[in-house]
Amino acid sequence: MKSTFQFIVVLAIVLSSCKKDDEVACEPESVTLDETPYELNLGSFPPPITPEGFQLTIAKVALGRMLFYEQKLSSLNNQSCASCHSQANGFSDINQFSEGSEGDVGDRQAMAVMNLAWNNNGFFWDGRSPSLAHQSLQPIINPLEMAESHANVITKLNEIQGYKNQFIRAYGNEEITPLKMGQAMEQFMMTMVSNNSKYDKFLAGQTGLSDSEERGRVLFFSEYNEFFPEDSGADCEHCHGGFNFENDLYMNNGLDEESDFTDVGRFNVTGLEEDRAKFKVTTLRNIELTPPYMHDGRFQTLEEVVSHYDEGIEISPTLDPALLATTSTGLMLTVEDKTDLVNFLKTLSDETFISNPDFSSPF
Repeated sequence: MKSTFQFIVVLAIVLSSCKKDDEVACEPESVTLDETPYELNLGSFPPPITPEGFQLTIAKVALGRMLFYEQKLSSLNNQSCASCHSQANGFSDINQFSEGSEGDVGDRQAMAVMNLAWNNNGFFWDGRSPSLAHQSLQPIINPLEMAESHANVITKLNEIQGYKNQFIRAYGNEEITPLKMGQAMEQFMMTMVSNNSKYDKFLAGQTGLSDSEERGRVLFFSEYNEFFPEDSGADCEHCHGGFNFENDLYMNNGLDEESDFTDVGRFNVTGLEEDRAKFKVTTLRNIELTPPYMHDGRFQTLEEVVSHYDEGIEISPTLDPALLATTSTGLMLTVEDKTDLVNFLKTLSDETFISNPDFSSPF
């Protein structure tokens, strides 16, 4: 009886001491392909458009989650995707520009990672990646970010039995390739759905809005009208409409005059003059949690953002026509209007999203 107890104690110590590098090696069961489907939490959202035959699986999502939090993806083994996409901040970076593995600083603000399953028009601010799987691999080889090579990452992961076993579960064999890594991270990020904000609960009839939030809601969804100022709204829905509060397009939102362009955005990808200084329109969900704002992180607060659209639009050849129409008068927002609009935007914060253990580090 005493020896049995001692064995149990020792086994418990061994199992509890298993780290990420060998935890699956400690598992007694055999490892086989697991194609169990993963059920996406849609809430009130429509199903995302995916390629024919595409299937989320629990094993691939789990592998993608491991890779998302894996620091060995970086040259100095000190940075993961989560380093610049923190869950507490809506999977964004509160720094204007992120610092890479080797101390270099990026040149654009890190975009928030959420509800990407519904994006079908390129990824990154300029849309240079055609798919989320492709996008997932780019920070690894970017010298300003992880500054590593895919080959070196594969070598490092192959030294960890836990990863080889998880690739078997996900793909049926232990071969690690960039394609598989990208697909797995894509699957994990597709599960990162934010759809339980106060506003979602309001739409479901589960809660109400304050007077200020309701006035802000009306302003948000009302069109600009220079002829009837008393009825004029902020016209936010023009670019930030639909269930995800974005349009998946690239637009020039009047940050700079043409002579002040330092980043020409989408133009670098397409070479088309009509795309000069256009950037991806991002979701406003969890916007309270994801400062700073814009592709260059120039605004620290939502109040600054609202003031920009009210009275700070700069005219240039590719400025969005709806914004151009407001430049003669501005949005004519009062101090109360601006406060109400910000208060409404804060109803898009989703506390369950930033605390969901399914999206947290598995290590």
